[in-house]
Amino acid sequence: MRRFSLIFLALAFVLPLAATAQPTADAASIIAVMNKSADDWNKGDLDTFATCYKNSPDILFIGKTISRGYAQMIATYKRNYATRDQMGTLAFTQLEVQPLDAHFATVTGHFHLTRNAAGGGDANGYFLLVFEKTSVGWKIVRDDSTALPPSQQ
Repeated sequence: MRRFSLIFLALAFVLPLAATAQPTADAASIIAVMNKSADDWNKGDLDTFATCYKNSPDILFIGKTISRGYAQMIATYKRNYATRDQMGTLAFTQLEVQPLDAHFATVTGHFHLTRNAAGGGDANGYFLLVFEKTSVGWKIVRDDSTALPPSQQ
């Protein structure tokens, strides 16, 4: 009985580590969407970048203001990042995917915009995204992004 208890205890510690060490196919697909969106941003292509969002009137973007729907979200991006200097170079770090069920997942992480002075200087912050698995792949349906104040960057 003692041997069984020790084996069970060992498995209780090892199995969760093994499960987190190998991302799921959905998590890998979501990370691929994030990486593609950064690549599209860094090419200066806001329209292609925006395809990581679900083209729906139901999406929600929370930043300095709240944008509802795809059209309003893309208009906000184009207004706030009208030039290549303002767009800078985007990078994501500390990405964590948390599946909620077969059709939804959250992603948390940090964003970093490297920009020159004309573009507003560097910007950093964090985000919480809700992804939905659609017929055309994983798409962002909720985006809550918070820029850090300049004193914390």
